[in-house]
Amino acid sequence: MTDLSLVIRPERPEDAPAIERLHARAFGPGRFARTAYRLREGAAERIDLGITASVGSFLVGSVRMGPVRTGATSFVMLGPLAVDPSFAGRGIGGTLTRAAIEGAQQAGEGLVILVGDAPYYARFGFTPVPPGRLSLPGPVDPARLLWLELADGFSAGASGLVEARGASL
Repeated sequence: MTDLSLVIRPERPEDAPAIERLHARAFGPGRFARTAYRLREGAAERIDLGITASVGSFLVGSVRMGPVRTGATSFVMLGPLAVDPSFAGRGIGGTLTRAAIEGAQQAGEGLVILVGDAPYYARFGFTPVPPGRLSLPGPVDPARLLWLELADGFSAGASGLVEARGASL
């Protein structure tokens, strides 16, 4: 992990401005053109599943989950996961990812998807979505579309175009 005095806690509504500044530092303005960001547009994130990391009063990391669906099958999409560039490589992203997965499982979610680096996310149990099972509303390298089944057999009902859905909480 890290020797920082890191505080991991659930996201709170008042964290939104600091999280947006963190996203700007971590991803820059090009983030808005990415398919994963476009999917999240207009959809409320599941703030009950958001996790933050702080050192003192400085927010250094955040992970969010957004409600998505294919047809009648609802699940969550992990992301964005952001760590301040000056704190990269200290295990913060992994800590946030594990906390987010645990929170989704405790909330009764059956499946988590994400767009990301397969070797990085494999250590958390994510695997590539089988070809032709899910599609996003925009270009995505199929090798970067990953999922993690939290409830046995849940992924059998997930196929088709992934769409944002309104937050349940």
